[in-house]
Amino acid sequence: MSRTFVLILLLGLTGCSSGPTQSSAKPAAPLPKTAPTPPTPIDEKKIELGSPKTWDPAWTDFIEKSLPADLLSPRAARAVRPYCPRFGELSNTDKRAFWAYTFQALAAAEAGLNPTSDVHHTAAAVNRRDPVTDRLSRQEGLLQLKYEDAQRYDCPFDYAADRTLPARDPNRTILQPDRNLTCGFLIMQDQIIVHGHPLVTRDSYWATLQPGTRGHRVFREQMVNVPKDCLPPRRAAARERRRVRRRTP
Repeated sequence: MSRTFVLILLLGLTGCSSGPTQSSAKPAAPLPKTAPTPPTPIDEKKIELGSPKTWDPAWTDFIEKSLPADLLSPRAARAVRPYCPRFGELSNTDKRAFWAYTFQALAAAEAGLNPTSDVHHTAAAVNRRDPVTDRLSRQEGLLQLKYEDAQRYDCPFDYAADRTLPARDPNRTILQPDRNLTCGFLIMQDQIIVHGHPLVTRDSYWATLQPGTRGHRVFREQMVNVPKDCLPPRRAAARERRRVRRRTP
């Protein structure tokens, strides 16, 4: 084989490129910065009692890195003002920490922080046929969601795959914490961004966010430990003094 033929063959294989090939792929966007969040009272108590159903720090990390940008907006600031008066002044990192705490409090009130919780409520408002499963609705996972939410909010649940798995199997898509929380983001966006409602409203998807309900009282109890940057300095200092007094024998 001649040198000329080899040279022509090599040029053909390389596309006759005279310089380095530039990739058209865009660099991945940097992940948002995260901040630590305090535990909710129920999580503190469960840790103290050695319960296996405690809040996994990986869920906080997932929330802070996956939270939709809409939930950091001025409209979100108005919605959460009763629990985080300084939300609009916070950095995006601290706003994400507030939401991570809020979803932890919601999971505490809804499911006791149990990611495989599976409940059938008999109240008329929720005891209805789920059009996806063709059965009476069940509320499942950290945020007590339903398969029909895949249709209503485009939640990442796959009933076709889940129907062959046992109830409370952690492999069910609706019970996987990242998918369950992602659905929670979508529902929260619909409530406070699309419809302009506050965090606590009688129109909320979750009974725990509806004022006057027993579940809301539980949620409110969990929200006493929001990140201190949410509060004006005097309120934050007063809260810390109360906490110290409670812990002093």
